[in-house]
Amino acid sequence: MDARFDGRTVLVTGLGVSGRAAAQVLADRGARVVTFDDRAPDADVSDAATLVGDGLAGADLVVTSPGLPPAHPVLVAARERDVPVWSEVELAWQVRVPRLGGDGTPAPWLAVTGTNGKTTTVGMLESVLRAAGRHTLAVGNVGTPVVLAAVDSTLDVLAVELSSFQLHHTHSMSAQAAAVLNVAPDHLDWHGSLEAYAAAKGRIYARAQVACVYDATDPVTEDLVREADVVDGCVAVGVTLGTPGVGQVGLVEDVLVDRGFARLRHSHAAELGTLADLAQLAGPGGVVPPHVVRDALAAAALALAHGVDPAHVRDGLRAFTPGAHRIVTVGTVDGVAYVDDSKATNAHAAAASLAAFAPGSVVWVAGGLAKGAQFDDLVRTRRDRLRGVVLIGVDRAPLRDALARHAPDVPVIEVGAGETEPVMTRALDRARRLAAGAPDGEPTTVLLAPACASMDQFTSYAARGDAFAAAVHALGGAADAGQERRADGRS
Repeated sequence: MDARFDGRTVLVTGLGVSGRAAAQVLADRGARVVTFDDRAPDADVSDAATLVGDGLAGADLVVTSPGLPPAHPVLVAARERDVPVWSEVELAWQVRVPRLGGDGTPAPWLAVTGTNGKTTTVGMLESVLRAAGRHTLAVGNVGTPVVLAAVDSTLDVLAVELSSFQLHHTHSMSAQAAAVLNVAPDHLDWHGSLEAYAAAKGRIYARAQVACVYDATDPVTEDLVREADVVDGCVAVGVTLGTPGVGQVGLVEDVLVDRGFARLRHSHAAELGTLADLAQLAGPGGVVPPHVVRDALAAAALALAHGVDPAHVRDGLRAFTPGAHRIVTVGTVDGVAYVDDSKATNAHAAAASLAAFAPGSVVWVAGGLAKGAQFDDLVRTRRDRLRGVVLIGVDRAPLRDALARHAPDVPVIEVGAGETEPVMTRALDRARRLAAGAPDGEPTTVLLAPACASMDQFTSYAARGDAFAAAVHALGGAADAGQERRADGRS
């Protein structure tokens, strides 16, 4: 199957934002587009069986949504019939158009994946590229669907966030530079195993042209680089929070430095910026959390692989502002700060969030859809932060059991379903009671860092964060806080 679609029949499965964008681009190129979405409100449960029975409506190609797991009957039937299955990302790679005023080639891709930190890293990368004068967008798993950006000839370079779901059915992408930030257990219900999940992440390195960026302290990401089949001359660049060796970017005291791309990297490090350039991302006490520094270094490495000057890295990091629901203080009530980190949808992200706060200072609001994850490591490593815990969501048992094993002295309150009052209102009422027991003068934070997905009780992590903010404001947080502020007090 090549990228000539005129007269071809293409089945697009899933009509979310990316599915609709794919259908639009395919139709514009003359394809006969057939759509299927078994999550649509008016979907018939027999639609999938009918589609399979009809031979996938004579499809020459299936373009699938990230929401459909590989075991879905339609995708199984496609494989059995030797019908190619592409992600929207693969379609985007196939339909790229040349840049206006360029050399006749499409815009290169700088691609990022990882269990956590993808959105922050891609946002930082976009900011750095813009500081360097590039016309760019953060696309893919965040913002504009990548298939629409791929056919925009005005873009110079794309900062592409990719999930493991999107990478699973991506076959020919060749990023200019690619990064796997980290790999921790997540989405095991979709992939079937941690090994399969890691392998999907590792696909981002296939055919990389200039650089593969990885966490130098994480043997999983390093192994993915070692196993990757890349373009000749492509280099591996490690990210470290320590003093970098040759082939790494890292930190020397409070200075971000490059020894991966600098011309004199064997003897010197090029300065990229300082921690002061990330001051807007600092947590309590003005300290920039380690995971944020790692994200900044990864974004810097990708930008350097594209040819950006070190001064533009500094300017871009300084200009970057994070999105909503990422460690944002939404109010203060009776001296207790209420912080929304609803984006922390797995254990790895929740651990990083909790690490930003002082020991014994956090009333933790957690729970939702666990997606097959376990939480023993999370509780074991962050129990010292906890003053109390309020559990919400349908999968409270794994968190409850981990807390009982590793933090039996921490009070835990569960908020079940089925009551008329909104779940977040009830959760914050319990959290407020737990926070009230703090000794005078000791900082206390009620932190929403659920470690779970949101779709059991909310439509998205953003809706969950909005519900948290509304409940805080109902407690009086709006009057005390005046406006939403980041956890470091900056508006």
